[in-house]
Formats: sequence, structure tokens, C-alpha cells
Amino acid sequence: MIERIFQRAASSALLLCLPLALAGGPDYFPSPDSAEGWRTLTDAATIRKTGGMDPARLDQAFEFEKETSQHGGLVVVRHGYLVYEKYFGKGNREAHPDMASIGKAFASISCGIMMQEKHDQIPEGLETKVFTERYLPEALPLSDPLKADIKLGHLLSMTSGMHGDGGNPGIVRGENLQLESVPRPAASGDQDTSALRTLMWTKPGEGYSYASASPHVASIVLRHLTGMEMQQYIAEKLAQPMGFGPWGYALHRNGSTLPHTPGGGGIALRATDAVRFSYLLLHKGRWANRQLVPAEYIAMCGRPSPYNPHSPMSLMFEVNADGHVFGAPRDAFFKSGAGGSAIYVVPSLDLVIYKMSASDAQLDPGLTGLPATYQMDHSRDNWKARPHDQFHDGPVGGDDGVRRLLEMVVASVVR
Repeated sequence: MIERIFQRAASSALLLCLPLALAGGPDYFPSPDSAEGWRTLTDAATIRKTGGMDPARLDQAFEFEKETSQHGGLVVVRHGYLVYEKYFGKGNREAHPDMASIGKAFASISCGIMMQEKHDQIPEGLETKVFTERYLPEALPLSDPLKADIKLGHLLSMTSGMHGDGGNPGIVRGENLQLESVPRPAASGDQDTSALRTLMWTKPGEGYSYASASPHVASIVLRHLTGMEMQQYIAEKLAQPMGFGPWGYALHRNGSTLPHTPGGGGIALRATDAVRFSYLLLHKGRWANRQLVPAEYIAMCGRPSPYNPHSPMSLMFEVNADGHVFGAPRDAFFKSGAGGSAIYVVPSLDLVIYKMSASDAQLDPGLTGLPATYQMDHSRDNWKARPHDQFHDGPVGGDDGVRRLLEMVVASVVR
């Protein structure tokens, strides 16, 4: 069935993409943290011998991260062992930060599950043109006739032609084009209409621009086909079978509550559950004896996409097949979020990572309605990033910091 779901995409360059390698070592999956949780290595010698990681170098990565963010933490799992877990400021295993655009990865994986489960309703899978009465009736009449050719694959690789957030550029075959800044889709109120009516800057498939409206439109399709809010769908298909602790979405903003799960971001997970999600991807969508996500879909997430020949963004994941993250293996793929947070998967090293990076605002319990259950460390409440000047280069933040952190953790692998 899954081959039929991606029938047209599979007829293209995807046929050249082999499935991701199954992680080596024992077939291990952690129990929920409310039970035994992750198997954990604590002393340096065992971390080096069994986990194959250098704790001193991981400490260096952690110290680097502290220079890039007000609050955060670093969680590293190798060979199925939790080999590193440290936090700073208000960062904590029990924190629920707004993980911003990391939520896009969850929207993508949810759509991968949906395309298999609802194959009869969306038989063309990623090739489906979704701005139709069947999939997006509220989008009619179309705000731009170009939208008639937007495929689900375009939405999930941000090549729909919809204008990127704020001043994000358009990218065509690796060349940056400066786009006129337009308002970002509204963060409250009628979020669906805002996303569906996002301005177009090019024809579908002819350029990439980082547009949060794209995965949100995909989440509307999912909502129609499954009859569930995406948060409910994630709870049923991922969070419950994987044993997540308390989690949610940052739905409460500016005195109002978003009416729908935002496809463009805002998921809020505990740190060891964030790395559970990466571990699921490492294992090609399998959790214990259940295939939660189609393995073929995750293989596509970790490789360049035929829907996006313009940039190293596949189905909501940045992929390193071109080696632009010089110090990381080419099979690494990851998703970052505003503030510098990120989840990472490195199949060839049997390695997954979570970089928690958050501001005071992102850690406000009011965003999610989930209470803070730990004693917050306020030592970094007045922290500010070191400014750039002629004497100081300043910290490497944002996506550059995300990539640098990956390189530092990879350098911690004992060869």
C-alpha cells in the first residue's frame, strides 16, 4: 500500500534513495520516563567504552550552547544509551518550551502517517493537488490561480510558491533572491484563512522560501481527512504509543487561544521525549514491535527531495547530503526552531540529539497551560547575547549555532 501512496514521487529521484540504515546494536526502545525511562550511562569510562562518546568534548559542546541561548540543555543518545543530559538556566527535563519550528517536523511526520492511513482518500499522496473542493474547500475561490497547482509535496518541502515568513528570501537552484517583506500569517484568530491566502511569489515547485503557512495548510488537509486536530492525531499515533510525558502546543498567545493546532510550529515537549521522537526517526518509524510511521516516508525525510531542488530542505528537515555541514556525516538530518533549538538524527553514527534553546518567553507556562513542575533557575534571567563589535565576534546563534552544535557533538564520537 505504501508504494502506491508515493507512486509518482517514487518514479522520480526517490527511487535512488535507499532506506535509512537501521541503528546498530541491541534492539532497544526506552520505557516512559514515568517507569524506568532511558537506559543511562553516567561515568566517563563507560560513556567512552559503551556509548562511544568523549564526555569532555560533549562538555565543550554544552559550554558553546550556553553562549548562544538564554536557557537550554543538551541531550545526547548513542547506541540507545542516554550518554549526556545537562541543562542551564530555566532549562530542565520537565520544561515545556515552545519549540517553535521544530513543530514543522511533527506536521510532516503526521502527514506521512495520514497518507498511509487514509490512502483511499488521498491515493496520489505527495503528488496530490490539494487546493480543491475535496481537500481545502475553505480555500475556494482561490486567492491566486497559481495555487491550483500546489501539491502536498510542495507544501511539505516549502516550494509551494507561497511567500516566506517576513523577509526570508526566495531561493532558486541555490541562488538567493531578495523578496519584498510581507506580513507573516497571523499568530492568532483565523489562522487557516491567513495561511490559505498567503501571497504567492513564484509558481509551485519553482523556488523555495521558508513559509510557515505551507505546513499549516498541510495540517488543514490532515484535519479534514482524519477528523482530528493534529495535536489529537499526534497524541494517538505517536505520543501515547511512545510513552510521552505531559506535552502540548503553545496555543495561548496575546490574550487569545489558537483555534487549531498550528502546523507551522509551537509543539512543547519534555527534553527526553524530544529525543524519543528523533530516536523513532533513527529507527525508520518503528517503536518496539509497531511501525508507527511508514519507513519509506522517513527515508524521504532524510534525503534531498525531488519537490525541492533549490535548497537542502526535504520534507521539513534540513538534510546534509551536499555536505554543507562540513563536520557532520552526509546522512545527518535535523530540524531547527526559533531561538536555536533543534532535533538531530545521524543514522551512520547511531546518534540522536536534542538541543534545547529557549528564551524566557518561550518557557512561559501560560503558552501551553502546562504547569511548571520544577524549581526554575533564575540565574540567567538577565542574560544577553554578547554583541558583535570590532573586538568580539560574538556567539554563533540561530541556524549557524544549530549546525555548529551538530559538528561539535559529532566530533565527540570516539573513533
